[in-house]
Amino acid sequence: MAAKLGRLKDALDSSLAGKIVSLSESLGELTLVVDAKDYSATALWLRDDPAVRFEELIDLCAVDYSGFRDGRWGGRRFAVVSHLLSLAHNWRLRLRVFAPDDEFPVVDSLTGVWPNADWYEREAFDLFGIMFTGHADLRRILTDYGFIGHPSARISRSRATSRCDTTRSRNASSTSR
Repeated sequence: MAAKLGRLKDALDSSLAGKIVSLSESLGELTLVVDAKDYSATALWLRDDPAVRFEELIDLCAVDYSGFRDGRWGGRRFAVVSHLLSLAHNWRLRLRVFAPDDEFPVVDSLTGVWPNADWYEREAFDLFGIMFTGHADLRRILTDYGFIGHPSARISRSRATSRCDTTRSRNASSTSR
């Protein structure tokens, strides 16, 4: 197991040297953290490069770090975490990206890389309010369309209202074309 993780770590280090924010091992899996500006390019490389070949997106979820470490977390508030699987190499990778703006979290969509990211990103939007640039159909999936706010993100009602209004106007303009 350690040799396999070592090969994956070496492949990531050699090809993504300037894009890695951190690369750590926990519970027998690697976690790769990249900047939001490098997120979609890194995902595309992870899928297409024969040295790693992560063909499958197993899961994508959002994390709100506002209460992490009893509120003493010093980093960005919202992260998107993707769990990837390489059938060719029989290894897994956790890819994490932090949204650069805590007030209006936005990261690139991975639907162009792994189409099944569609529903996962809609869920992250619905529950946490994270916007995904390039997502073709970003609308609520679990809560009622009239629901104000995002239940897993602790945000004020006025901020939630303005965020929902922005989302509605974006979705309305994309569906009216």
